[in-house]
Amino acid sequence: MFDWKNWHSEHFQRVELALVHAVPALEDPLDQLYAAMAYAVRAGGKRIRPLLIYATWQLGQTSPENRQEIKQVDAAAVAIELIHTYSLVHDDLPSMDNDDLRRGKPTTHKMFNEATALLVGDALQSEAFTIITQMQTPAQLKVDIMRELSISAGMHGMCKGQAIDLASVGKILDLQTLEKMHRLKTGALLRCAIRMGAILGGLPIEQRVVLDQVAQDVGLGFQVTDDILDATQNSETLGKTAGKDEQAHKPTFVSLMGLDASMTYAEELLTKSLKSLHQWGPEADPLREISKWAFNRKS
Repeated sequence: MFDWKNWHSEHFQRVELALVHAVPALEDPLDQLYAAMAYAVRAGGKRIRPLLIYATWQLGQTSPENRQEIKQVDAAAVAIELIHTYSLVHDDLPSMDNDDLRRGKPTTHKMFNEATALLVGDALQSEAFTIITQMQTPAQLKVDIMRELSISAGMHGMCKGQAIDLASVGKILDLQTLEKMHRLKTGALLRCAIRMGAILGGLPIEQRVVLDQVAQDVGLGFQVTDDILDATQNSETLGKTAGKDEQAHKPTFVSLMGLDASMTYAEELLTKSLKSLHQWGPEADPLREISKWAFNRKS
């Protein structure tokens, strides 16, 4: 029987150690950048994107304990987490979502200052791609990984979703538009993680197509769950300001559909994602458990 707690603990620790190695907290009295980068990266988090990379990579592995191969997966896991962290640092700025709390701690611009927070995001983004270039893999694989990450994070993915979000404040969106926004803003990097894992695992194209649908369902469901939690949990539990979207008059699944309908929708997306994984056996258990966790989490 698959031991989810053990698998999660092992791979979570891999990510944490790799992040510490990638972003050391160097002290420089003339430059706060390194300390601020380390503060943002080590502030905690679910690390769901790196975990999705490991889980998907393992689908194509007969020997997932291969030390040389998993080091390259570590690098990809760090890269996507640096991109995610940069997006959070920028999202929290007064010109964006204007939040003072992230993962139960003061946001980076509150701990340091706004200018430093901007530079932290910029530096984390460029460092992510530097790490990929240093992977000990064939050049084409590195290009494929960088292409997935850059598209998912840029004007056709996360950034576009954030732009739609900012432009939608105070507006009532229909379900199709709301889904499009969150498939980009939140779902793009989650989808990218699964795609990166499939590339590293050498999975055939027909399996990647199925996994892409899983990624879309989990990515959208993750945001639906976020909206539900924002409406039902307190700030201490969430580690960020609860009810912020409602206060800012941002459209959410809960504001559009209501709480009960949103919960039903999340259950439907989870069921759909698990059904898509039926073609795999126990090797897909990590992906199944991550999907359940993404929908059933409390923060």
